[in-house]
Amino acid sequence: MEIFMWWLDLELASKEWLRENLRATEVPPFVLNHIAAAGGPGPGAAAEVLTPADWDFIETQSEFVD
Repeated sequence: MEIFMWWLDLELASKEWLRENLRATEVPPFVLNHIAAAGGPGPGAAAEVLTPADWDFIETQSEFVD
């Protein structure tokens, strides 16, 4: 599922962590669980959950006013 379909439902703490740790190779379990709860890919390794296009979205398209 594309990130824009679940990003708005993602917990704010996870959004902040992703923005502050852009393109991290390891993502904490709480963030992976929040992604799954928001309707994104299930918990797994960051490389399995977040694609390069997802990181591009987080960097350029996500709004800081959540």
